[in-house]
Order: sequence, then structure tokens, then C-alpha cells
Amino acid sequence: MTQPLLQAADLRGAARLTTDAVAEALSGWLAPASTTEDPEQASRPERAAGLAVLNGLLGDHLAATGNPLAITMALRQAGVTLPLERLALRARLSRPTPRLLVLLHGLCMNDQQWRRAGHDDADGLAHELGYTPIHLHYNTGLSISTNGRILALLMENLYDAWPMPIERLAMVGHSMGGLVARSAIHHGLLIQRGRLRWPARVADLVCLGTPHQGAPLERAGHGIDLLLGTAPHAAPLARLAGLCSAGINDLRRGNVVPGPASDDGTFRCEQVRLPVGTRCFAIAGCLGSAGEGLKSGLPGDGLVPVDSALGHHDQPERRLDFAPERQAVVDRTNHLDLLSSAKVHGLLRQWLR
Repeated sequence: MTQPLLQAADLRGAARLTTDAVAEALSGWLAPASTTEDPEQASRPERAAGLAVLNGLLGDHLAATGNPLAITMALRQAGVTLPLERLALRARLSRPTPRLLVLLHGLCMNDQQWRRAGHDDADGLAHELGYTPIHLHYNTGLSISTNGRILALLMENLYDAWPMPIERLAMVGHSMGGLVARSAIHHGLLIQRGRLRWPARVADLVCLGTPHQGAPLERAGHGIDLLLGTAPHAAPLARLAGLCSAGINDLRRGNVVPGPASDDGTFRCEQVRLPVGTRCFAIAGCLGSAGEGLKSGLPGDGLVPVDSALGHHDQPERRLDFAPERQAVVDRTNHLDLLSSAKVHGLLRQWLR
């Protein structure tokens, strides 16, 4: 029965995928290891990767229909959700420091996938610069604005619960994660009108391969196939790659918050500037050399064009003003390999010192 269900899934059919249908189609390898799986233990990596892909492709529908496969946003460490209450958080963290680093993963990925090819930027920065790394885990199929609003409030809870005064707060977002970070800061500063304290305390924001001006994700799944490779058993989900979740649509346009409705009923992207008072950095990957990527308009890292990752745009009002010394292009590096690049880690170590 699984095969016809997945073949029938397209944009129009997404609304017809019920909770039972999705669960039945993907039961097996997405199921918990046992019915008594401890919620305070990290999920099996293959299950976590599969759920992340499913949520990226279909997460808005899963959330809207109350599907138990929908990921609920959480701040985590070592794959385990952190309690956002001071005493409980102090007991859970092994060595909290006053330097807090929040890492945000990208589309169809999860918090455990910051470790790639034996490398983890979070571990390195914790050891070298004294940061305490916290990972965001979220449903990447929801709109970026929705995730930004939820994160803005979650970050305030983390700020309140941190066991000591925070001296340095930095955020690092890979791909969609950079847009979600920008959205959360925007919501926290402007929408909440100063009621939240944490946004003004963000000292640094680093965006790795973030499509600030959008990414050429086609309905047929161009670019998504690269992300599907993050799940070892994602073959059944490849048939869903034609779906366009709200998150995918936002990523394609570089939306941080929705703009006003246009005449055809769609929403135009509202340009959100970089946050004032925060040092903002941009790193772009390039499959060739940096010069080739900038001159020829090649698709950058295989998913995000170089110009988009650096905030460039032909229209001056849409450009993002990353200072020249806060931009970098990493040669011969694809979108996912930004997570394991020694050059990227060197830049993070230099910028976040």
C-alpha cells in the first residue's frame, strides 16, 4: 500500500495525506526503537534523519493536522531536549559557561547533523573559545516566520534559565538556520517591541550557506536531492520531493517574514535588514573557485548561489550589508560540506573569539 500512497503525493495531494496514511507509509524505519523509548534519550540517528527530511518536505501539513511525526521546536544538547528552568538546566548541563553558542540546522536536517565526517564545529568552539553549545531542533517545513516567532520566545526562556549571567551570545545558522535566526531576532526586537531581552544581547550571527536572496529550488526537487542524502534510508521520501512545504517556499525566496499580499493573493518577501548592534558574518560555499562562482553565476555550493549567501542583489534596497571583512567564500565546498570544512571552522574561531 505504501507505493501508491507515495506516488500520489504531490502539491495538490499533500492536503490529503492523513496522519494514518503518512504513518503507515513511513512506519518501519521512522518508528521508535520500542514503544517504551525514553523521551530523554537521543533518537536513533537514522530515525532522526528520516523525520527531519519528512518534516522539511511536509512539516507544515504534519503540524496542521496534529500528526505525531511533526517535530516540536526544542533547544537540545547531545540530541536531548533541555529543560528551560534554572535549577533543572544547571543540573543537566555538564559545564555551563557565560559564553553561549546557539546553532541552527538547515532544511531537512536535525541538530545531531552538525557532526559531519568526524568534525563538529560546536565541540571545537567549546574547547577552543569556552562556549557552551546549544542546538536548535525544529520543523523545517513550517514557514521561516513561524519558526522565528517560536524561537524568539524560546530563546527568552533560555536566557532567563541560564545558570549564570550571559557575557557573550552568538548564533550560527547553516542554510535555513541563518534565516530562522534573522527572523527570530527581527521578531524579538520589533514585533515584541522590546519586551524580550535576548535579541539585543546577540553579539554575533554567522550564516553558513544561507540563501538570503533565495535558492533555485525547483518543484521537481532540484537541490532537495542533496539534502535527502543526509538520511541513510531516505529513498521512500524521494517520492515526496515534489512537495513544497511553507519552509521550502520561503527558502526559495529568502523570506524572513512574509510581506503584504500581492494582487494574485501571494505574499511578497519583506526585506529585513541585518540586526543593528550584532556583528553579522556570511560564508558561501562554491563548487569551483571563488572567482568562477562570482563571475559565472554558478549555483555556488550546489544549493545556494554565492551571491545569495553573501546577501548580494542587483537592487540596492535588497542588498544585505555584510562588511567586506565579514564575508568569505570557501572554494570547492558543497552545501553540506560547509559543516565539516576546516576553513569554515578557522573563520568561526577567528570571528567568535
